[in-house]
Amino acid sequence: MDTNIEKQWYVVNTYASHENKVKENLERRVESMSLQDYIFRIIVAEHEVPVMKDGVATGKTKMKNLYPGYVFIEMIMTDEAWYMVRNTPGVTGFVGSSGGGAKPFPVTREQIEPVLKRMGMVDFEMYSNYEVGDLVRVIAGTFESTEGTIESINTELGEVTISALFFGRPTSITVKFSEVEKI
Repeated sequence: MDTNIEKQWYVVNTYASHENKVKENLERRVESMSLQDYIFRIIVAEHEVPVMKDGVATGKTKMKNLYPGYVFIEMIMTDEAWYMVRNTPGVTGFVGSSGGGAKPFPVTREQIEPVLKRMGMVDFEMYSNYEVGDLVRVIAGTFESTEGTIESINTELGEVTISALFFGRPTSITVKFSEVEKI
């Protein structure tokens, strides 16, 4: 199958702190150029963090970019879509492009999955990469940094039960699927 026919994830460079403006520009151009069948999701990888003052949380939150200077785009790499993205104001280029008119390489599933999970975006096909017995690390939530082995996966609830060692004893904990990544 020609890789240009299936949708894949690509990463574009932007000027630092212009990621959301670039996202808006891209979304506007997708509409005006009728490229909805070629460009699907455009993501700025942000998450909420508490605002601190003198070491104390103020009760307010702000958005923090996990990958400053980058925007993630799920697209089918056609000449027209590639041209439109490259020539969007604020885009400085594609990551993985060798230049000279060569199209960029897509980001691998293993590379994009942690980004999507941190954004709370779980695709059903992600589950196929995990099975009972796999070693995983919890990347968010109460058990962040805990490592363990998958005991069960509940796709309906979006949860994974893992066996982790606490105080030298194996303990089962259940976390959101979006909060684990393979080691």
